[in-house]
Amino acid sequence: MNLSQAIHQFFDHYLPHLTGAGQQTIASYRGAFTLLIPFAASYHQVSVRQLQLEHLSFDAIVAFLNHIETQRSNNPRTRNQRLAAIKSFAKMISLIYPEYKDLAQTIRNIPQKRAQKKLIGYLTLKELLQVFQSVDLKKPDGVRDYVLLHLLADSGARAGEIAALKIDFLDTDQNTLAILGKGNRYRQIRLLPKTVELMTLYIKRYRSNPRPLYQNRLFINQRGQALTRHGIHRICKKYVAMALPEKRLKILSPAHSFRHACAVNMLAQGKDLTQIKNRLGHEKLETTMVYLRLDLHAKAELQKTFTEFTASRIAFDKKVEDLMDWEAKEETLAWLDTL
Repeated sequence: MNLSQAIHQFFDHYLPHLTGAGQQTIASYRGAFTLLIPFAASYHQVSVRQLQLEHLSFDAIVAFLNHIETQRSNNPRTRNQRLAAIKSFAKMISLIYPEYKDLAQTIRNIPQKRAQKKLIGYLTLKELLQVFQSVDLKKPDGVRDYVLLHLLADSGARAGEIAALKIDFLDTDQNTLAILGKGNRYRQIRLLPKTVELMTLYIKRYRSNPRPLYQNRLFINQRGQALTRHGIHRICKKYVAMALPEKRLKILSPAHSFRHACAVNMLAQGKDLTQIKNRLGHEKLETTMVYLRLDLHAKAELQKTFTEFTASRIAFDKKVEDLMDWEAKEETLAWLDTL
């Protein structure tokens, strides 16, 4: 069977319609096959059009994995991600083309390579407060960034999930937020009262005027468009770099460190793994269990300080109070200019 026909079936039908894979997953898998196809053609000394399913042999795939590791300097984690894409393709082959089930099973039996596990770079409670305090609310988009950072820390949502939020996802009566996660699955979480108040304040008074296509998006950039996942990463990196020493930045993924901080804080509060799993939107409990390896000896006083800060009403937020005072002065000066 022609390989290109099977690949079209994989990307056009199997991934989006049968498995409900998200756009990021599909894009990642496309990247893997963009590298695999020309390599397989070169390995078997045939043209790309002549490639057949049988050409995806055990030897060819292992050679490809070794190639991207040695020639393209991919680390074992990236190698395993490429292999995961190929195994997903093999799963489709065994389902739709059962006559190739032996080939598919051989591919699926290829083991992943052991990789050094990355440290979970989470922001401590003290560091979270430092990051919040680093935001200048008087600058353009300062309030938006302040609200965004609070929401990341409270919700534990991914940057892409925050970017996709719409205004009507927020229920201010119930203090809940609907989040569209991986695999186009929704989950609903309860937010802290302070986070809801900050979001309400931002929407009513500080949200930039969006362009017509982005009227319902929650976070808007300076061009009137929806804030992107990459934009959120840049914002997080900016404020984390302002608040923390350089040596801490080396083990932190700025946007994801808020997500980890949310999980660690829930764990410190005695929440069970299922609650953490549901809040973070993990598909498997095994993914959430990684947090059990952390050494959580946070000081009780620091935990109390952060709890009081997040549970407080925004009227008692020193930064918001300063902003209100500043705005009142600006309005007074503007009024005096009209006299």
